[in-house]
Amino acid sequence: SAPIVLLTAVAIKLDSPGPIFYRQERVGRNDESFTIYKFRSMSDSAEAKVGPVWAAEDDPRVTRVGKLIRKLRIDEIPQMINVLKGAMSLVGPRPERPFFVRTLNTKIPYYSLRHSIQPGITGWAQICYPYGDSEEDAIEKLQYDLYYIKNMSALFDLQIIFESLKVVLLGKGSR
Repeated sequence: SAPIVLLTAVAIKLDSPGPIFYRQERVGRNDESFTIYKFRSMSDSAEAKVGPVWAAEDDPRVTRVGKLIRKLRIDEIPQMINVLKGAMSLVGPRPERPFFVRTLNTKIPYYSLRHSIQPGITGWAQICYPYGDSEEDAIEKLQYDLYYIKNMSALFDLQIIFESLKVVLLGKGSR
């Protein structure tokens, strides 16, 4: 991935001011916070005025390069740092931001169960359900996450990785 990483870094720097990488606090296993790393795909001050919000279809905060790297899922490559550090796995429930976790824990029964395992770069919910941008979507995705937790296995993980590669190659579901 080194050539892709290099080209992406240059494109981000040329497209908009700000850092190449984006760091954000997320909630992982046992409700422990960690810093997730991604390529920056939004303007540098995307949430400065409005605070945390769900990503929307045709989100105006996304840069030109950001649209492309999100569609191709290139923005996710730096998360391998999180995997190597032990904060994430390749497969598992997607880690969410503390702001949303606090809200969803109070509104959705059993939401906290998704934090009983390591979060993942990809997961059953990511390949079975469209991009979530609401509490209703969080409820639906939780059902897939709980199914994954109940049925975890190396074979299931391989199936999810294979399906994720198909999603990436076909460019489906990005925002």
